[in-house]
Order: sequence, then C-alpha cells, then structure tokens
Amino acid sequence: MRLRQIEIFQAIYQAGSISGAARLLNVSQPNVSRILSHTEQQLGFSLFERHAQGMQVTQEGEMLIPQIEAVYEKLKEITALTKRLGENGAKTIHIGAAHAFGQMVVAPSVVDFRQQHPGLQIELMTEHFAALCQLVLAKDVDFALAFGQHVPARLFAEPLFQANMVAILPLDMPSSAMVTLKWLCQQGLIMMQPNDPLGEVLHRAMLRQRLSAQGTLQIKSYSVIADMVVAGGGVGVVDLFTARCYEHKLKVVPIADPLPFEVMFLSRADSPQSRATLALKTCLKTHCQQIAKPLQLSA
Repeated sequence: MRLRQIEIFQAIYQAGSISGAARLLNVSQPNVSRILSHTEQQLGFSLFERHAQGMQVTQEGEMLIPQIEAVYEKLKEITALTKRLGENGAKTIHIGAAHAFGQMVVAPSVVDFRQQHPGLQIELMTEHFAALCQLVLAKDVDFALAFGQHVPARLFAEPLFQANMVAILPLDMPSSAMVTLKWLCQQGLIMMQPNDPLGEVLHRAMLRQRLSAQGTLQIKSYSVIADMVVAGGGVGVVDLFTARCYEHKLKVVPIADPLPFEVMFLSRADSPQSRATLALKTCLKTHCQQIAKPLQLSA
C-alpha cells in the first residue's frame, strides 16, 4: 500500500464513512471512493463492508490496523518535525562575513533580528573571500556575506544589495560635491589591490581612462585605506559600508565615474535555507539599504 492509500484507509476507519473521510482529508467524496476501490483491487480483498449505517472494516482490514496506525503516527511525527524545522531552522545561525560588513551591517541586523526571534543564537565569523567560501562549503557557517565575484560551483551566490563605491578624503581637504577618478589620482589615491573584488572594478575603470595613481602603495583591507586617509596619507576609494564607519573622521564624496559593487549572499547550492535564515536575509538587506540612503548612493 502506498502512503496515500494508507491515509485514505485511516480516514475511513476513523470517520466511519466515505463522506466523513472526504471531510477529514478535505478532498472530494468520489476521490476517496476511487482510491479505496483501486486499493482493494490491488490487494485482492476488501478492506471495508458497505452498510447503510456506514463502513465496517473487514477481518482482513482489522489485521492491518495496528501496522497502518503505526505508519500513520510516524507520518504525523515527520510532518510535525518538518514544520518545526521550517519555522525555527537551527537553534544557532552561523554567519560568515567580509570584514567590511561586520560593524555596519551584521551587528545592527542581528540586534533587530534577535528582538523578533529571541530563541535563536547567532554566531559571526569575519574572513576574507576565499576563507568564507570554504566555511560555507564545509558547513561551518550557514551563509556568508561577501563582495561579488566568481564563486565555486557548489555555492549559490544571490545578489543582496548593489551600490557604487565612494571617495574618502581628509575632513579639511577642499573638494567639489562630486569628484572624478582623475582628480583622486592627482590627490594621492591609495590603491586597492587589483585581485580584490572592489579593487578589480577600480583598476579596470582607471585602465579605461589611462589613469595611474601617484605612488605604488596598494592595500587590501578597506579599513586600512580609511585609517591611512585619516592619518593624512592621501585619498581613498572604498565601499560605502567602510565609508559610513569613518564618516565622522573623513569626508565622504560620490565619484562621477560609476564604480559598482554587489553584496552577495553565499550559501550551499544543495542546502535549503530555513525560514529563520530567510528572515535574517531580509533584515540584512533592509540594513544595507538604510546605510546607503543617507548618502543617496544606492545603485
């Protein structure tokens, strides 16, 4: 007997009639009759005797009841378990994130999320892109936030947010309301490394304009670039999350030449996302948009 046939048998036995079973299962009466008739034909014996006062289980059917009830109870347990898993996901959500997201995006998102889901614990690990990919693949984190670039085939990369990079200048440096890459290069632009996801975008844009920065210093960490600008070492180009972290120490200015970047939500392609993860993802996206709004720099 198939699971649907077991379900029909149990409903008729419980309700005592075809119509009652149909109401229990929220299906049509002819559908119940058809499945019962097909089941009895397959088995080669009757499961119920039809009487004016209802359906009476046969002797053969009586012998099946203990086993069918055990299977039916197990099905209810499985249904309850899958519902709990879908509602709660894991008790602890493990997040991986690029360093730039930790303070400005993940921290406030986690605070808001835990107010709505007090029973869940959240653990955060900050790493560079390659390490984040390995953490997701090894299931050491449930998902990761990183700047967009090529990911391993077993990972699913979902765009979470898009924006343009911004210029950061010393507070006392005079500038127009919007600056160009050419102007930044003339002011001592501290470069990102070309193999960095944001650095690649910046280097391509400069190559198209045949620009070169004065000096050869190249930095991978965006916060280090910001620290060097604070110290008077030049000007920089960073993501707006890093810029917001330093907005009281630096001047944040839009760049006339668009330098787009994406925030990617990385997860395993073979693992479904729990409802808790989906809710947290929405919260993270909302905070990304809130960060961009004051600067009016969202793409």
